[in-house]
Amino acid sequence: MEKIVTLLLACFVFSISLFGQEKVTLSGYIKDGESGETLIGATAYILETQQGVTSNEYGYYSLTVEPGSYTVEFAYLGFEAQKKEVDLQSNETMDVELGSEAAQLEEVIVIGEAEDQNVTDVEMSVNKLDMKTIQRIPGFLGEPEVIRGLQLLPGVTTVGEGATGFNVRGGSIDQNLVLLDEAPVFNSSHLFGFFSVFNPDAIKDVKLYKGGIPSRYGGRISSILDVRMKEGNIKNLSLEGGIGSVFSRLSIEAPIVKDKGSFIVAGRRSYIDFLAKPFLRGDLKESVLNFYDLTLKANYNINEKNRVYLSGYFGRDNFGFAEDAGFSWGNSTGTLRWNHLFSEKLFSNLTLFLSDYDYAIDFGSDAVNSFTWNANIDNYSFKPEFTYFINPDNILRFGGQVVVYTFEPGNAQGVSEGEISDVSLNKQYAIESAAYVEMEQEIGSRISLNYGLRLSHFNYTGEGNAYTYGEAPAGQRRPVSGVESFDQWESIETYLNLEPRLSLKYQLNNVSSLKASYNRTTQYIHLISNTTASTPLDVWTPSTNNIKPQLGDQVAFGYFRNFVDNTYELSSEIYYKKMQNLVDYIDGANLLLNEFIEGDLLEGEGRAYGWELQIKKNKGRLTGWLSYALARTERRVEGINRDEWYPSRYDQLHNLSISAFYELNERWTFSGTFVLNSGTPTTFATSRFEQQGYVVPHNAIDTRNNVRIPTYHRLDLAATLKGKKKRPDQKWVGDWVFSVYNLYNRRNPFSIYFNQPEDRVLPDQPTITEAIQLSVIGSFIPSVSYNFKFR
Repeated sequence: MEKIVTLLLACFVFSISLFGQEKVTLSGYIKDGESGETLIGATAYILETQQGVTSNEYGYYSLTVEPGSYTVEFAYLGFEAQKKEVDLQSNETMDVELGSEAAQLEEVIVIGEAEDQNVTDVEMSVNKLDMKTIQRIPGFLGEPEVIRGLQLLPGVTTVGEGATGFNVRGGSIDQNLVLLDEAPVFNSSHLFGFFSVFNPDAIKDVKLYKGGIPSRYGGRISSILDVRMKEGNIKNLSLEGGIGSVFSRLSIEAPIVKDKGSFIVAGRRSYIDFLAKPFLRGDLKESVLNFYDLTLKANYNINEKNRVYLSGYFGRDNFGFAEDAGFSWGNSTGTLRWNHLFSEKLFSNLTLFLSDYDYAIDFGSDAVNSFTWNANIDNYSFKPEFTYFINPDNILRFGGQVVVYTFEPGNAQGVSEGEISDVSLNKQYAIESAAYVEMEQEIGSRISLNYGLRLSHFNYTGEGNAYTYGEAPAGQRRPVSGVESFDQWESIETYLNLEPRLSLKYQLNNVSSLKASYNRTTQYIHLISNTTASTPLDVWTPSTNNIKPQLGDQVAFGYFRNFVDNTYELSSEIYYKKMQNLVDYIDGANLLLNEFIEGDLLEGEGRAYGWELQIKKNKGRLTGWLSYALARTERRVEGINRDEWYPSRYDQLHNLSISAFYELNERWTFSGTFVLNSGTPTTFATSRFEQQGYVVPHNAIDTRNNVRIPTYHRLDLAATLKGKKKRPDQKWVGDWVFSVYNLYNRRNPFSIYFNQPEDRVLPDQPTITEAIQLSVIGSFIPSVSYNFKFR
C-alpha cells in the first residue's frame, strides 16, 4: 500500500508542472435543444488536434489549447452532432444545444454516451443505463424500474423477489452507496423490493460504479449508485405520466423564467388498498396497503458564472391491518447545490444535503395494551468540490466532505394492562469527514490514467454510554465488563484511513483496449441484519469502540472491444475483492432493541472473486445485451463454521441475463428479459432430537450456509404500442404497454423452512416433518399500463 501511495504522489507532482503553460480556453454547457436539460457525458472534440473532453455531471465542458482556428464537434449519442468553426485567440464561452436525431429504425440505440466510450474511456467496472432503455425493459406490472434494470447487468444480483436493494460483486446491500442528487438513500425500495424509490419520469442519469471507484466517492466498500434527477424543461410546459395496474404517476416540468430557470415535480401513489377494499370484510376493511413518493427539483441560472439547484425526495410505505397493527417506513432527502465558475478552467460545486430514513411499528389501538416502536437515521452534509481543466489531457479534481450522523436505533414503549414499559435505546452520534484529490490524465494516444487519494476520518461521539466487553469463547456472547459516560460531541473513538485509487487504460487500437484498476474503500456505518434478505426494519449503527470500520480492497482487469462500426460491444472483466472487519452474529443473536447488541456481534473477513462478461448490440431493429457472471463470495469468522470459509448468503455461482428489444415498425416495440441464477445458500440442520413428539433441529457440525435453494429462472415479455402522431406539432403522445411477468409460471423459491403436524404423535411412532418452499411470486402476472407525454 505504501508503494501505491508513493506512486500516486509522484504522478501528482509531475502533473502540477503542466499548470503554467499559456493557452486559451473554450468552455460552456452542452444541452438538449428541446428541453434545455444539460447533457452528462456529451463530447466536445477538436478535429485538428484529435483531442476532446466529456461534459461533467452539470453539462459543463472546458477545452484548453494553443491559440488558433479549430473545428469543434459536439456530440451525444441519440442527438445530431454539431460542428462549430472557432477562431480561438482568447478565452471564449460557447453553449451548445443539440437536437434529437430523426426517428429511424436502423438508428435505435441502447446507450446514452459516445459510441466508443466503453473502449476509449479509462473507466472500468462501470455501468450506465439511460432512462429510454430502462423504460423499455419489461417491468413488474408494466412499470419501468431503475433497480430491476441494474439487476440485468453482470455482477449485480438479488437474493430473490421480495428482497430490498441489490448486491454487487458479493457485497451486502448496506455496502452500496445509493445517491439521489448526491443525498444518500438508505432504503431504495418500495413494497419490499418490487419497486424502487426512483420515479422514472424524474430521472436523467443512472451510473453504477462496481469497481475502479474514483476518489471523489467514499463511504461504502462495494459500489456507488449515482442517480441524477432531471432539472425540468427550461423552454416549455411539459407533462408526463402513466396509469398502471398498481399505481399511477404524473410529472410536471416548466420554466420558472424561460431559458433561465425551471422546475420539475413528479409524484406516484399506489392504490392497492382502494382496489382491495370491496373484497375485505369486518375489521380488515380498514386495512392500509400503499406507498407514495414525491420528487421535486428547481434550478436557476443567476448569471454566466453562478447557478443554483434545489431538489428533494419524500416517500413512504404504509402497511396497516385493521386498526390494531401496522408499520411504515420512508426516506426524505433534500439537496441544495451551487455551481460557480471561478474561471473558464476552474469549476466548483458546493453541496448541502440532508437525508432521513425512519420506520415505525404499532400494535394495539387502546391505552391498555399497545406497543409502539420507531427508529431513524439522520445525516447532514457539507461538500465542496472543484474541477480544474488543465488541458484536454489533464483534469484535476479535489474537494472534501463532512457528514454529521444521528442514529436512533429504537424509541419503543409497551403498555400491558395499563402499565407502561419504556424499552428505548439511546441515540448515537458520529461525524465523518474526508478530503480527496484526483487526476484524470492522458499520456500519449494510448495510455489513460485516473488516480487519486482519499483521506477519511470518523469520530464516534457522545452523548451516551460506551460499553466494553470481556472475553468469551469464539462464537459466543461477550459479557459487559465496563461502561463509561460521555458528553455531547465528546469523542469516544476515532478512525483514520487513507484510500488510494487507480485506474489505467491501454489503447490497443481504435476498437479495443485493456484496463486495470485498484481501489481501497472504507465504510463507517453498518446495517445490522441476520435475515435472508434485509427488511425495512433493520437497524443502522455507526462504527464504535467495539465495531471497526469495514475495509475493502479490489483489483480488476478487463478487455474491451467494439465490432462492426461500434454496433457490437464486448467487455470481459475479472476481479478480486478482499473485505475486512465485516459484521456477523453469534447463533441466536438478539438484534432488536438490545442495549448490549455489540456483545452479540462478531468480526470477520470476506473475499469475492469472479469473471464478468457482457455482449451488447447497440444499433439496428434488434438491440440488447447478454450478461454473465461466474462468481464466488465467501466469509470467515472465528467461532462460525469451525473457523473455515463458508459461502455468504449472497453467493451465486452463475448469473445469466438476456435482454432484447425489437422495433417492428414505427408503432410496435417488443422486449423480453430472461434471468437464470444459481440458488442462494441457506443453513439446514444436520441432525435432530425428538422430545415428547416434538422435533428439535440441531446443527451437529456447526456449519453455516451448507445447502442451496433451487435455481432461479424467469422470463418476462412486453409489447409497446405507440400512439399515432398525426402531425409534427402534436402535443399529446400516448403509449400502451402490455406485459407478462414470469411468463411460464415459475415458482421460484425465496426460502425453505421445515414444519411438523400440530397433532401429537402416538407413542413409538416417528415424527414426520416436511420441507416447505416459499415462493413470493407463484404465478405469471399480466398487466396493462398507459404512458403519456404532453409537450
